[in-house]
Amino acid sequence: MQTDILLKRLQTFEFLRGLDRETLAALAKSAVWKVFAPDAVVFWEGDTETNLYYLQYGSLKVLKTSPDGREQVLRFLDAGEIFNEIGVFAKRANPATAIALEESGIWLLPRQALEDVLLAHPRTALQILESMADRFISLVALTADLSLRTVKARFAKLLLEQAEGDVIERRRWTNQTEMAAHLGTVPDVLSRVIRELTKAGLIEMDKHQIRILDRAGLAERAMIQGK
Repeated sequence: MQTDILLKRLQTFEFLRGLDRETLAALAKSAVWKVFAPDAVVFWEGDTETNLYYLQYGSLKVLKTSPDGREQVLRFLDAGEIFNEIGVFAKRANPATAIALEESGIWLLPRQALEDVLLAHPRTALQILESMADRFISLVALTADLSLRTVKARFAKLLLEQAEGDVIERRRWTNQTEMAAHLGTVPDVLSRVIRELTKAGLIEMDKHQIRILDRAGLAERAMIQGK
């Protein structure tokens, strides 16, 4: 059963560690299962959302949109991740929009069920605060990158962070438009950066992979010390 799969996953969540099986089973039973088609909006920025989300399969992007329609991707989400902690625990309007990049199966955990857990297990609230603090630190790092690094440096840093070995696998939706939105730029600028790094012999790229050829040189472009 689907709820059995969710229960097994809840048992692995760091912010729920220490909870007994009965409590986790009740939380799993309260959850609602939804499937979102590619490009479907999971929730809009400004909506008041009362659920914590667990992405069982698929991929999402979480983004902010400027008045002129320009997107800034805050994070990409893969299977196994949870999101919307701020919306559900801070009881505020969603600070960003979440969109499915491919068919995605998502569990919605209701706020009331989570609040019942917190009231019965206060230590869990501290663990949730730790999780939210980690998310805040990630957003601070993103802000610093956008403010202090050039597009070239941000792209080089992204490649170094995402590489397994020296290879970054490109998924179907990982096109230059999505990468540019994640880096806070536009596709034309990113294309020039890719050509420059390729010409310098630092990377090579095709429709399936990006390969790092010179890690030290790429780290220098990323303005990362000690790499």
